[in-house]
Amino acid sequence: MAGQRRILYSEQQIAERVDELARQISRDYRDADELVLVGILKGAFIFLADLTRKLTIPRSVDFVALASYDGSVSTGDVRLIMDLRAQIRDKHVLIVDDILDTGTTLAFLRDLLSAHRPASVRTCVLIRKRKPEQETIEPDYAGFDIDDVWVVGYGLDYADRDRTLPYIATR
Repeated sequence: MAGQRRILYSEQQIAERVDELARQISRDYRDADELVLVGILKGAFIFLADLTRKLTIPRSVDFVALASYDGSVSTGDVRLIMDLRAQIRDKHVLIVDDILDTGTTLAFLRDLLSAHRPASVRTCVLIRKRKPEQETIEPDYAGFDIDDVWVVGYGLDYADRDRTLPYIATR
């Protein structure tokens, strides 16, 4: 299987892009008291860990767990498996996810968190797939744009495999 992979982004390319995103986010939130980063489990954990270590602003981290896939097929529905532990009312929130595919998950979580009346809700994704059927949600921050291919590594998985590869590759 490893011979079939095509590396799209190397470990070095990812590190450089995460640094760029962290600088941009730090600039954008430099006047905020605190930024709450909300990672979507499981896919965002590696990206979120690297991103938050590079930020130069006050921040905290929380997680949610959502389910929208059955194996490798999107169900079209999103279920909340684990909610936030922290209160986000009047706080600036940045949702961090591994990939924007159909947009269903990101739109669901953005709307769910907005109901808690935060000061702001923005989104950050490592990978943005360009697809015609994608919902009308554009992330505020995006690491890389890719075609509609299945990718693994750096948090991205196929049936819970290949998530810990240090690079991003086609499956």
